[in-house]
Amino acid sequence: MNPITESGLRASFVNCSKGEARRLSVPRDLAGTPWPDLDFLGWRDPGAPERAYLVAERDGEPLGVALRLGQDRRRSFTKSTLCSVCVTPHAGTGVALFTAPRVGAAGRQGNTVGAYMCADLACSLYVRGRKRTEPGERFETLTAEERIARAAVNLDAFLNRVLDDNLAAASA
Repeated sequence: MNPITESGLRASFVNCSKGEARRLSVPRDLAGTPWPDLDFLGWRDPGAPERAYLVAERDGEPLGVALRLGQDRRRSFTKSTLCSVCVTPHAGTGVALFTAPRVGAAGRQGNTVGAYMCADLACSLYVRGRKRTEPGERFETLTAEERIARAAVNLDAFLNRVLDDNLAAASA
């Protein structure tokens, strides 16, 4: 991912108001972010743990999505759960349901889409082996490049669902 400034980050959000984007909490050490290791920048708001944010590149431009921690009542502490983006297994609460308001009229009507993702939103670091889950991690035969490509496809599918109203309007 290419480096992004705070103002560029705030301007990238597509599923919240400009006022909400101005008020959101950005990562403290944005300048120290390991940009070459990231496919997207994801973070949780330290002041409001139920809020999270994700910024990815689409067509060379940053695209930001505001997320909320979903009310997942099925959480199991005995088995591992897979992140739907990077397919990393996590035990306990290592995977969380994040929901995002859809863009456009659908979002204004309260429609959301959700995905089970790494609770720390560090998918890019897991697929590159820069961060590991607890002992007993599942072994995969895919190369790091193949895991990165798979995560990019999965993230793109989630973003397409968030943007669905705009995609339908653009193709009409």
